[in-house]
Amino acid sequence: MDKHIHSRTMGLWGATGLGVAAIVGGGILVLAGVAFQTTGSSAVLAFGLNGLLALLTAFSFAEMSAAFPDSGGTYVFSKKVLSIRAAFGVGWIIWFASILAGVLYALGAGFFISIAINSIYHYFTGAHIAWVNTSSATAFIAIVASLVYTRILFNKQTSGGNWINTGKVLVFLVLIIGGGWYIAGESVMEILDDFTPFFAEGSFGLLQAMGYTFIAYHGFDLISAVGGEVKDPEKNIPRAMFISLIIAIVIYVLFMLVITVAATGPGESIVEASSTRPEEIVLHVAEIYMGKYGYWLVIVAGILSMLSALYANMLGASHIAFSMARDRTLPRQLGQIDKGLGTPIKAIVVTAALLVLTIIIVPDIAVAGAASSLIFLISFAIAHWISILSRKRSKPEDLPFKAPFFPLIPVVGILSCVGIAVFEGIKVPLAGVITLVWLVFGGILYYILFERRARVVDASAEGYDPRLVSLRGRSPLVLVPIANPSHAVPMVAVASALAPPITGRVLLLSVVRTPEEQWDPEKHPEKLNNAQRVLKESLSASFGIGLRPEALTTVAHEPWDEIIRVSRSYRCESLLLGLTDLNEKSEEKIEHVMNRVDSDVVVLRTTHMWRLSEVKKILVPVRGSGAQDELLARLLGSICRKTNAEVTFLKILPEDTTWQKTDKSRKALFQIAEDQVPHGQFKVVVVKNNNVSEEIISHAEQCDLMIIGLQRFGRRRKEFGKLPLYIAQQTKCPLLMISRGR
Repeated sequence: MDKHIHSRTMGLWGATGLGVAAIVGGGILVLAGVAFQTTGSSAVLAFGLNGLLALLTAFSFAEMSAAFPDSGGTYVFSKKVLSIRAAFGVGWIIWFASILAGVLYALGAGFFISIAINSIYHYFTGAHIAWVNTSSATAFIAIVASLVYTRILFNKQTSGGNWINTGKVLVFLVLIIGGGWYIAGESVMEILDDFTPFFAEGSFGLLQAMGYTFIAYHGFDLISAVGGEVKDPEKNIPRAMFISLIIAIVIYVLFMLVITVAATGPGESIVEASSTRPEEIVLHVAEIYMGKYGYWLVIVAGILSMLSALYANMLGASHIAFSMARDRTLPRQLGQIDKGLGTPIKAIVVTAALLVLTIIIVPDIAVAGAASSLIFLISFAIAHWISILSRKRSKPEDLPFKAPFFPLIPVVGILSCVGIAVFEGIKVPLAGVITLVWLVFGGILYYILFERRARVVDASAEGYDPRLVSLRGRSPLVLVPIANPSHAVPMVAVASALAPPITGRVLLLSVVRTPEEQWDPEKHPEKLNNAQRVLKESLSASFGIGLRPEALTTVAHEPWDEIIRVSRSYRCESLLLGLTDLNEKSEEKIEHVMNRVDSDVVVLRTTHMWRLSEVKKILVPVRGSGAQDELLARLLGSICRKTNAEVTFLKILPEDTTWQKTDKSRKALFQIAEDQVPHGQFKVVVVKNNNVSEEIISHAEQCDLMIIGLQRFGRRRKEFGKLPLYIAQQTKCPLLMISRGR
């Protein structure tokens, strides 16, 4: 039931167009004045250094995007290399950062459109419309633009219009060429005077300007956010990132040079020129050196840039929300695709709603830019850290693109991003407060609403894709005590399913039971011979399926206590016990073990002829507590990866259950099945029968394996329960009984 939604339809130029749409124009037009106001003419350097920092970050993004070419960007990287909990935190803040960037560009569009309206009205009437220049009018236009693009996103999701990108790049080139012509008329001394003083507010002003304007380079990472749609992603994603960034850096640095020189006359300060209305400085400067043509070129460039960047950020943000919903770190409804339109409409709507709400709450371009920059700086630092971990834990062949000078580039990137983010948080406390509030709010939602289902889906993903375990730096150990050599083959097969390939380990344990404390092995050589035979059969079975286990032989008076000791000493993640028959005595022993170890406990009841590789049908009776869901999901993921078996989820209701409750139970069971087996085949069966055990036993006759969860009332209170014990005694099909440890 794989739910990959999009085919790879976006080529190199489509991906590059998305990056250009998100980066070029929008940030510099609304934030250049803020940068000048903050640091003076060294704003040119601020944009240049931010471009360099963005390039360093792009190397880490390119490496991970090529290795993990799925939609979601840094969220996907975090999920692959860290954990689902960390991935939620990263995805949550990046989703919000993209929304804030959308707010910035929506307000920017509103600003330039309102100026255009007033300018046109003034041209024909000679008057101005007072309310059009208000923040309320700007916010209203921003909301309308957001809603229009929301509707556009319903129908298609592309790079956002290549004609818009081409048009705005050409406009910027005209502005730069016009500015260059204007500057050519000044002497070298006049130009140098325009850059004096270079650091109007010292080095701290430069850092603050970098913090304000780093968002201007945001956009290359949106290419990785839609990586699941890019053709030949191993090559096209890195190329698109670097091409779009280089285009942006060249345009930004040249444009800032032109603005710096043209903005002031003799004795004038760029800081003073930008202090009144910093968002209008570019308009005024363009009018100085190109007249009304320059004025209108900036307006046109502003509208095109803001709208294309708004589109790109809404597209990227909705993809992040969609990817998170598929992993259940957001409501599953956001991960659904509209059958008619083929787009994630619900993810788009929720993203747009949050964007509009933020416009209403924070109708300030500077604050929106600062908060978004702060969050992206934090997320980029995390991306650099993830790239270091990914490089260390991956095989060379798993990395189609490698960033040079490892680990120098990611280390410098981390220090730079964190340093600027901390400084920005101090200088613009409101940006830090907005970020903190959003994180706290998300953390509360995650632990209350999302954690349980997210961990289940993630456990299934680990079982189905063992590389996840390796990338996360885990090396789970499965303890397999074997007393009967004839059962070595089925025990080892289940152990190999519990221990993921590459990093998973299996420890075979043979306990020599002594009748007294002081035991002479020479008097009872048969016990040692049996232990050697057990290990020989177990190792032979392991080598036969490609497993390379460790082996341990110990001597103990009480084998069950020895199993507990070894499990604790070796900190085993799972404990696999094998039984031929299950009775009340063995039940007590197993309950004793379950309540004394922190390991997950799996009990296998089968015959020596059973083979896991031959399993085609698996039965999973569902009672509703969900205590074993995470362990069950990991186990089913591993088995389905090996056998491609069909899993039947069985729910039994009382005979007097209404059809409404029956239908509700069927839908709930389908969602459970979707979480447990997202990559395999499954079906759900809901029946009415007051005799639960009779119904389960009847279905068990048609399956090759049945998996039953045992009762869990707490970490140290786990029981078999009467129903699992009775079913085990009344059925002959292979049976796995599972109990989660931690």
